[in-house]
Amino acid sequence: MPDVGDTAPEFTLPRDGGSFVSLSEMQGQATVLFFYPRDNTPGCTKESIGFSEHLQAFAESGAQVMGISKDSVTSHEKFAAKHGLTMPLLSDEAGSVCEDYGVWVEKKMYGKTFMGIERSTFLIDRDLRIAQVWRKVRVPGHVEQVLQAVQAM
Repeated sequence: MPDVGDTAPEFTLPRDGGSFVSLSEMQGQATVLFFYPRDNTPGCTKESIGFSEHLQAFAESGAQVMGISKDSVTSHEKFAAKHGLTMPLLSDEAGSVCEDYGVWVEKKMYGKTFMGIERSTFLIDRDLRIAQVWRKVRVPGHVEQVLQAVQAM
């Protein structure tokens, strides 16, 4: 499980709009990767809208923001269109990036155990090293907390 100071695991994933994104292309700028469980669920929608609304502030602070879930590119495109999202949404349908970042975990809800994405955010510095990690994220205030961390870099 990667932690602060580690080199961020490399990936290349498809994104909404039909192109691909590789982490190595982000070298030289800070990157915020937020992993979320599922498109169009209440918490994920609120978090994604929050990042989208603050995208300009992140850009002015020298950071790019990208969301990752196991949903398909088609699902991401519909999700982005429905909610006016403006940051890239990457599709990790195979789950390999979720596993590399340690966010594919056993979860429990209503007495049932299942595997799912633990809502987590990684701040990656210009040298592709992990600068900060938030796990088991609670959505209220989270985007602002990440923005403050970016501005403090």
